[in-house]
Order: sequence, then C-alpha cells, then structure tokens
Amino acid sequence: MSYNLFLLAFVLGITGAFHYGLQVSIINSPAEYIQSFIRETWLKRYGSSPSAQMITLMWSFIVSIYSIGGLLGSSSAGYLSVRFGRKKAMLLANIPALLGAALMGLSRLCGSFEMIIAGRLFSGVCGGLAQNVHIMYAGECAPRKLRGLIAITASTSIAAGKFAGFALGLREVLGVEALWPILLAANAVPVLVQLLTLPFFPDSPRYLLIDQKDKEGCIKAVKQLWGDGDHVAEIDDMMSEQKAIRGEKAKSVWDLLRDRAVRWQLITLFLVVSCMQLIGTNVVYFYAYSIFTKAGIPPTQIHYVSLGVGTTEILSTVLCGFLIERAGRRTLLWKSYTVMALALGLLTVTLFLQDSFFWVPYCSVALVFIFIMSFGIGPGGVVCPLITEIFIQSYRPAAYVFNGVTNWIQLFILGLVFPFIVEGLGNFCFIIFLAYCLSMAIFVFLVLPETKGKTMLQVMEEFNRLNYRGKKGQAAPQQSNCSVVTVTRL
Repeated sequence: MSYNLFLLAFVLGITGAFHYGLQVSIINSPAEYIQSFIRETWLKRYGSSPSAQMITLMWSFIVSIYSIGGLLGSSSAGYLSVRFGRKKAMLLANIPALLGAALMGLSRLCGSFEMIIAGRLFSGVCGGLAQNVHIMYAGECAPRKLRGLIAITASTSIAAGKFAGFALGLREVLGVEALWPILLAANAVPVLVQLLTLPFFPDSPRYLLIDQKDKEGCIKAVKQLWGDGDHVAEIDDMMSEQKAIRGEKAKSVWDLLRDRAVRWQLITLFLVVSCMQLIGTNVVYFYAYSIFTKAGIPPTQIHYVSLGVGTTEILSTVLCGFLIERAGRRTLLWKSYTVMALALGLLTVTLFLQDSFFWVPYCSVALVFIFIMSFGIGPGGVVCPLITEIFIQSYRPAAYVFNGVTNWIQLFILGLVFPFIVEGLGNFCFIIFLAYCLSMAIFVFLVLPETKGKTMLQVMEEFNRLNYRGKKGQAAPQQSNCSVVTVTRL
C-alpha cells in the first residue's frame, strides 16, 4: 500500500474531527478570564456591572452556541459533499474555521464579547461539516482490508484534539489571562496546514466513479492512494455498487427515513452511532474532577491527570485500529458496551461508598480509566467506519446528515438537561447511561451483522434479511443487481 493513504488520513484529521475535539476541550481553561472580560466590557459600555446571572447567561451562550453551529454544519454536509465532492467540501469547511478563529482572536482587542459568540458559532459550523465529511471521505478512500483502520483515524483525531485543548490550556502554555485570545484562535494553525496540503490529494475514488461516473479519475485516485498493485477486485466492488444504484441520485434524509430498504440500517445508525451522548462519557468527565480530588490528588495537579485521561483515550482508539480488522466490528462493540455498563455500575457503588473506606476513591479512579479505555476500543472507534459500511453510496450522505444532526441536537439538549439530572439523581445518574450501554450490548450481539471484510453490497444483503423478514420472494429494490460483477482491467 502507498503511504499516501495514511498521509491523507492525517491531513483530513488536522481540521476534521481534530477541530471538534479541540473546540470541546479548549473552552474550559479560559472560562474565568472570558467571564472577567465580559464583566469589564459591560462596565465600560453601560457604566454599571452586570449581574452574576447575566454573566452566567452570556457564558452559557458562548459554550452552547457551538452546538448550534455544529447543527448547521452537519445539515449542509450531505449537500456540499455531493455537490462539490468530498475534497472540496472539506476545503470549504476551513472558511468558517478561519473566520471563527479571527473573530475570537481579535475579540479582546476590539472590546467585544459578541465576537467570541460569533466565532464559536462559525467554529461549530466547521466542526459539524468537517467531522462528517472527514469520516465519509476517509472511509470511501480506504480499500476493504484497511477500511476500519483508516476510518478510525477520525476517532483518534477527536481524542488528539481533546488532548491538545487540555495541553494548550495549561498555565505553562496558553492558559493565562494575557494569552486567552490566542488560545481560542489556536485552531487556525491546523486549518492553514490542511489548506496547503489537501489540494495535492485526490477526491474519493467511490465518489469519482459512482457519483461522477469518472472511471479514469477513479483509477488514477486508486493508484495515487493505494499504489500500483492489482486492485481489480476493489474496482469491481465499486462497479457493482454503481450498477446496483442504477444511476439514482443521492437520497435525501426524508428518503432515508421512509425507505424500507434501509430501515434496519437507520435503526442501527440511530441506536449505535447517533446516540453517542447517551453512553455517558460526558458524565464521567463531569465527575472526574471530584473523583480525582477524593483520591487525594491536589487540585493544582488535576489538569495533568486530565491529560492522562486524554492520553488513555488516544491510545485506546489506536489500539482499536489494530483490533478492528481482527476481532471485527460487532465483537468489539458488544464486549465494550458490556464492560462500560459494568464500569458505570461499579462507579455508582464506589461513589456512594467513597467516604466509607480509604481505598474506595482509588477504585473510582481506576473505573474512570477502564470506562475511557472501553469507550475508545469500542464505540468511540468502531462507529467511524460503521456508517460508511452499512449504507451504499446513494444513501451515505443522507446518513451522515442524519447522524450529525441527531448528535448535535442531543449534545445541546443534554447540555441543558444534564445539570438538573445530576441535581436530582446525584451519583445515581449513571444508572440511565448504564441501561443504555447494556441495551446496546444486547442489540449489537443479537441484531447487528458483522461488516468486517465485506463489500458494501454484501452488507446490504445482510440487512435485507432484516428489512424484508417474513416477505419471501420480495427483494430489496437494489438487490436484483447485487450479483452483477464487472470485470475491469487497470
């Protein structure tokens, strides 16, 4: 295989999923400085200090507006990736990223906290668009035997982005009052790197052949990304998928919701992929500070332990990349969900008993790391290639739009509701997420077909057994062409 494929995965990650992870974590460190800036700016404008409730409201708006931008970006991912191609859509995502970085970086100089709000909105648009296009682009560029490994680089990029956000936010780096505007504008650097490097790579071979019907462009892209080896079987797979689609244009989200041919794919997408917020990672991160404090870690050192948590997530996603083509998607998912459910159950017990014995807080710390590792090895990594594998080309853009919109809406709603859940249930709030993880372990074990090493059409046939169960003699609309094999010589 050519190293160009792995270089492309790295370049995509620079602004793709990395941007999302960076923006999620980077906003926490300068919180007190931004709130102080809001207070000072308000005082200069209106001659009176704002109330504590007003500052809290402005700060909450700065944090949550990112989700609104992400929702807008995700909604446009399907149209832009079909209209302009995967590569151009990825390049277009850099425009709101640069605009957002400029607004946030110049906000203090201009004396406007509204610029931070606008900058976060534009950054969210980039995050929603780039993350979806990144995973789609990477999955479509990879050959069958490396599809899982290449797609998982998106998950690794998210974890690396979170780690970079925590690291840049340290007081020894940019986490001081004089440098917080530079900290917020730091994402401009990877954006510029991608703008300079991505134009040298080809568009997705599947997009070129199936959507653009550019066979020569597809073969050229395959040779550039995969090398000069014999790739006839992969080209045949793409040709068969093109034949099965029968020239149909990309489907809309409404088509995805009402078409019986993709009913169980949609159920899988919603339950396993789109409901990632219900796994409980945000809850564990929320409780991590108090857990580490109870274990005797000084508050000044908590940030460094958080870096350890971030490193664990990165290493676990890398480990998932090595395991996914051996163990398979289905096995990694149901086993990881089971371990996560057990970890959440035990964490509920240890938090309830943390003042009873001196060693209980250390058990809680260990359970946090076990949960994060299980998340990275399982759903955190596996869901990246899953969307590409369970949907054929005509439905794939709509599936990514549905997934992105659902994820961002859940992130926004959970951000609003979560404080009330914690206030009402306390440590027992983990029970909600435990129940979800356990339900997903059962669903994946009993329902989800294995996609490892299978063509898109083979996976579609597996789902057709679920979509048309009990309908003997009835085939999926595309299935009549699934057996077509086109002989292609490079």
